[in-house]
Amino acid sequence: MPGTALIFGARNLGLAIAERLSGSGWSVAMVARSSGTVSRVKERLPDAFAFELDASHPARVDDALDQTRERFGTLDLLVNAVSPGPRPGSTFGGGPLADSSPDDLDHYAGFVTRQVHAFLSAGARALRQSGGGTLIQITGGSSRRAIPGRGPWAAGAFASRALTHAAALELRDEGIHAALLVVDATIRRPGTEPSDKLAEPEDVAGAVEYLAAQPPTAWTHELILTPRGDTFVP
Repeated sequence: MPGTALIFGARNLGLAIAERLSGSGWSVAMVARSSGTVSRVKERLPDAFAFELDASHPARVDDALDQTRERFGTLDLLVNAVSPGPRPGSTFGGGPLADSSPDDLDHYAGFVTRQVHAFLSAGARALRQSGGGTLIQITGGSSRRAIPGRGPWAAGAFASRALTHAAALELRDEGIHAALLVVDATIRRPGTEPSDKLAEPEDVAGAVEYLAAQPPTAWTHELILTPRGDTFVP
């Protein structure tokens, strides 16, 4: 049954998830990194509770959880759709290892690892108080294999996978469903043409809703989405 969902990351993908869940009867809260994104969410989803917050710090994640519970009274589903943007002046993904710097590694791997840890750690504590619920960490295909020139990016994605798997193993007996949603493709952005090589945000949102609705007799702990036109690697 629908309940209260808190989504970290409120732009393209996060907003699509919020719209899908809201349309299915969920109460939705969203965390954004900028006031402009908060304003955009409020225009699209007037009933959503959107606020600006840096979700890379555990204490701030706790704040988001507390504000959401105070607003809606419950907390049932937590979704992490946060990803680092490009590092200014650097090759996307960090570049070849021989040319990348410690700052590249910290931007792409360090930020992601700290943020995912903050999400899973604070989220686990919050759902324990609620008596159970679902944690969904979204990542990309780099969590399954490295790509040349994007080693630092892959390091963060691999860490996301490891931390989420650990959470799944640790929390199952407490009635908390932790799942990794791997989008093994580029997610289409607004204004770009549809393609069977791109993942549609609405389809990813449908996968989130599917995972959130699973009964404890059939939990999925890792779900991989690959568009038909992209390369599927077993």
